[in-house]
Amino acid sequence: MGRSYNIGVLFSDETGGGISHEYFSLILESVKAEAERLGYDITFISKDLGQFSMDYYEHAKYRSCDGVVIASADFEDPAIRRLATSEIPTVTLDYSFDSRTSILSDNVQGMDKLVRFVYEKGHRKIAFIHGEITSVTQKRLASFRKVTSELGLRIPQEFIREARYHDPRSSGLATRALLELPERPTCILYPDDLSFLGGMSELEKHGLSVPKDMSVAGYDGIPLSQVLRPRLTTYRQGATEMGTEAARLLVEQIERPETWIPEQVTVEGELLTGDTVTEIE
Repeated sequence: MGRSYNIGVLFSDETGGGISHEYFSLILESVKAEAERLGYDITFISKDLGQFSMDYYEHAKYRSCDGVVIASADFEDPAIRRLATSEIPTVTLDYSFDSRTSILSDNVQGMDKLVRFVYEKGHRKIAFIHGEITSVTQKRLASFRKVTSELGLRIPQEFIREARYHDPRSSGLATRALLELPERPTCILYPDDLSFLGGMSELEKHGLSVPKDMSVAGYDGIPLSQVLRPRLTTYRQGATEMGTEAARLLVEQIERPETWIPEQVTVEGELLTGDTVTEIE
């Protein structure tokens, strides 16, 4: 049948989404489990192979990949775009290409639910530390602005700060900037659960406790967030379902190309209310 029964998986550390991060490791585990269930092995795809310099597309061809799951990458990188738009079947996570299947986390609804939960707790001064500008960030940022507007909140521009995903240090610095404002927020939303650790350290340096002195919320819902004390309020993304769907739909494209239709699948998550958002009057 001309197939190798080998699926490539592309994780690029350039985006801060390495496989050591719990969210991405959950995606990888589910991609692997579903691929193996369907009779496929997986191979990691990188730009270089030992002493040979090659791009992602060339590496996928060299490994005879029947298809590739692009799980974490800079989608503006020409090398990524070459692979994603090539003749090799691909499925992308959290980014959409024309005529390609994509699996999307519901970032718009996730941010909406977080903000509304914080609002219902009485908070009106809500700050948002977001990650570097990507399609995911743009959706979350637009959702944050939309829902706060619908709720009649006027969020000062200085309440919106940029950091890097999965980088506690940059979120710590952004937290410090928020605490130095003449009028502080009462709640800070972080780009992800891991980044909150930098914020927690900065709050402790200022003698502030969570949630008594400052309410906080994360994003991703990684297991770490639920063993912290107090338990972190966060939005758990459906990482396992995303990985499973990515592998399933990629194999469907590989094995039934004559009936394959590209689609965008949005995977809903779950609000974990935790204990880090206090109720205020």
